[in-house]
Amino acid sequence: MMARIDFDFDGARVLVTGGSSGIGLGIARAFANANARVSITGRRGDVSDYDADLSGLAYHRAEMTEAADLEALSASIGELDVLVNNAGASLMAEDEWKPEVFERALSLHLFSSFRLAVAFKERIGRSRIEGGGSVLNMSSMSAYRAVTVVPGYGAAKAAIVQMTKNMGAAWALDNVRVNAVAPGLVKSNMTAGMVGTPFEAPEIERTPMKRWGTPEDIAPVYLFLASPAAKFITGQTLPVDGGQSVA
Repeated sequence: MMARIDFDFDGARVLVTGGSSGIGLGIARAFANANARVSITGRRGDVSDYDADLSGLAYHRAEMTEAADLEALSASIGELDVLVNNAGASLMAEDEWKPEVFERALSLHLFSSFRLAVAFKERIGRSRIEGGGSVLNMSSMSAYRAVTVVPGYGAAKAAIVQMTKNMGAAWALDNVRVNAVAPGLVKSNMTAGMVGTPFEAPEIERTPMKRWGTPEDIAPVYLFLASPAAKFITGQTLPVDGGQSVA
C-alpha cells in the first residue's frame, strides 16, 4: 500500500470564494488541515447563519456579482499566497437562456474570478511558497460539452479555461502561477437536485469510474497545484472527472 501524500502550507494565506459549502468547503478544509490560514466567502450575513461547521475559517460576506463587494473583499485581506476562485451556482431555475440571466451567470463565474485575480495579483506575487503563489480557478466539464440547461454556466466555464491560459502565460515571470480544475460529476449542494432524476443515470454511465465524485476527490488537486510539487505547471486546466472526458 502506497504512503499517503500530505502537503504542508504552514503560514500560507489562502482565500477560497464560495467556501461555505460543497467543493469550496472541501478545498478550504483541506488547506486548513494542511496548516494554512484560510479565509472563505459566502452570501449570508454571518458564519452562524450556516449549518456547516466553519470553525477555523475566517468568514467574509461577499456577493460575487457586485463589484463593490469584491473591492471591499480585496481591501479587507492583507497578504495572500493562494486565491481559489470557486464561487458559483447554477441559474437553471431562472432560465439561463434569458439574456439577463446568461449575463449574470458570466458575472458570477467569470467576471468575479478575473476581478479578484487582478486585484490580488501583486500580493500573490510576493508569496514565499517555492515556485510562487497561485491563482486557482474552477472550471467544469461543461466547458467542453453542451449542457443545454445551463448555457451561461457552460460559457463561463469555457472562458475560464482560456482566461487561465492567458493569465498563466502573462504572469509566469511574476511569481504567480495560474491553473484551473475541471470537475466532472461531483456531489454538492448545486448538484443535489440531480440525484434520483432522469439526468443522473446517463451521467454516471458516461463516467468510466461509474460513480459520483466528492469534494474530497477534488480538494487535494488544488493543494497539489498550489504546492512546490507543481512549480513547473501554469496555464493548465486539469480534468478531475472519473475519466468522463476521455470516454
